[in-house]
Amino acid sequence: MQPLIDNARTFGRRPADFARLAEGQSPEVLFITCSDSRVVPALITGARPGELFELRTAGNIVPPYASAHPTSEAATIEYAVQVLGVREVVVCGHSHCGAVGALVRGDDLDAVPAVRDWLVQAAPLPRGAAEDPAVAEGVQAHVLTQVLRLRSYPCVEQRLADGRLNLRAWYYEVHTGVVLAHCPRTDIFTAL
Repeated sequence: MQPLIDNARTFGRRPADFARLAEGQSPEVLFITCSDSRVVPALITGARPGELFELRTAGNIVPPYASAHPTSEAATIEYAVQVLGVREVVVCGHSHCGAVGALVRGDDLDAVPAVRDWLVQAAPLPRGAAEDPAVAEGVQAHVLTQVLRLRSYPCVEQRLADGRLNLRAWYYEVHTGVVLAHCPRTDIFTAL
């Protein structure tokens, strides 16, 4: 922890580097990914402060849209699309995902009821080889399910219909650093 504290102490000593950020934000991309500590969107994309609007959830789950019961995730998506006017939404899953792995293997999650109940929202359950530690097939299927779910959000549906928004599905390999993107034409994930 001490190296993190030391960096935080010196981080704000360069005010000129951050002054423009006080003027507001205008990111072009909403980046939805897992809360896993090995997944660092700015590191993966090379984005600078203000260039990505991030939504991080366990298992990069996009919950079903329900206007009667708004969620933090829905509010973040709506704000990014309607207020910030992002032009791209990337849903990025990753190898070795504990959440998706638990779903693929059918792990007993009774000891972590909040996690268990959150993962129920991943339905339909991703399928894949339970013996694959990277859970590649399961994660890729899961990412596509989340992209499909995003399409049901009214603000996303509207922006897709008028051509002001694109949705992308990515898969990040934590063990190699490689990023794959889903190609709708071939229905496979290929290197960017």
